[in-house]
Amino acid sequence: MRIDHVSLTLFGWDNIPPTRYHAAAKLEGGSSALGLLSIGTDAGITGHAFLGSATHTAANDGPGLIRFLKPLLMGRDPLDREAINAKLWPMSRLVSVRSIGAVDVALWDIAGKAAGMPIHRLIGTSRHSIPAYASSQVLDSASAYAEEAVAFREAGWAAYKIHPPQHPPTDIKVCEAVRNAVGDYTLMLDSTWSYDFPAAIRVGRAIEELGFLWYEDPLHDQDITNYVKLRQKLDIPIMATEYPATGLESYAPWIMLQATDYLRGDVAVKGGITTLLKTAHLAEAFRMTYEVHHGGNSLNNVANLHVCCAIRNTSYFEVLLPDGAHKYGLAKEIEVGRDGLVHAPTAPGLGAEIDFDLIKRQQIAVLE
Repeated sequence: MRIDHVSLTLFGWDNIPPTRYHAAAKLEGGSSALGLLSIGTDAGITGHAFLGSATHTAANDGPGLIRFLKPLLMGRDPLDREAINAKLWPMSRLVSVRSIGAVDVALWDIAGKAAGMPIHRLIGTSRHSIPAYASSQVLDSASAYAEEAVAFREAGWAAYKIHPPQHPPTDIKVCEAVRNAVGDYTLMLDSTWSYDFPAAIRVGRAIEELGFLWYEDPLHDQDITNYVKLRQKLDIPIMATEYPATGLESYAPWIMLQATDYLRGDVAVKGGITTLLKTAHLAEAFRMTYEVHHGGNSLNNVANLHVCCAIRNTSYFEVLLPDGAHKYGLAKEIEVGRDGLVHAPTAPGLGAEIDFDLIKRQQIAVLE
């Protein structure tokens, strides 16, 4: 089997709602473009992946994927994923890691289809379902967070994670209000790299007292020195390493310096299923939890779900809110049941139903 076709179909994503998770990453709403990556083979099997998100238009990353990565793929056996992956990563100097991730996901889709089984079965299934948690955007008031958390608790979801306003005294009040509203319910805080060290200590001690499950990204994403100090002073588990967008080697200093309790990643910012699996297994070797981050688009989240169902050392499946800023392009999205679970795909490959009619209607261009 050989790769004989690589193309990227750019399609419009309209009516995206305004969304904010961090002051430096506010989405004003409007439109973006996703890319449907198609990698075809002479055996008649085509692998797919989505490139882009509401905040990262595929119109930016797509040309580089075709110019620099396509030549590395043509004529190759798509099952030689490790060999291909070794060729793709040096291209991160020229293309985005998201582009490398999309290629890798599409290659895994081919492998699953060729084997006639879902990707998680191909890897080796650890579970067939996983609890889901709701991950908030920045809301206007403490009461708004509390009301949203209660709604998800009542809907049966396993947990609720707060993206706070990034003002430490206000953030503590938000966490207190949510805890008072939901009672004995699993809560997490993701402060999106917004504090200096003294503020991180202050907020961390407050949510320790409130019984939060983990404390995510309180400091700048590369401030390993202060993460080491923070972890020494707090008892609540610290979770870092969601960014920077790099591969397997980027985790080594965090582990060796004992700068974080949990590791973090997803197929978009870590370069695909291959890197996600390697880093999850690296975490497992050190008895560390590996929590999978939201993937930025619907098909990436399906890829993430396969990994979640194939590894032992993860706890939850993240659903980032609101849906309108993160779900697009599939005929059927991942659903959270009344039991708070999402279930492993059962069809071969990614096993997702892509909305090809929508993509055709919204088509902007085909890059080949």
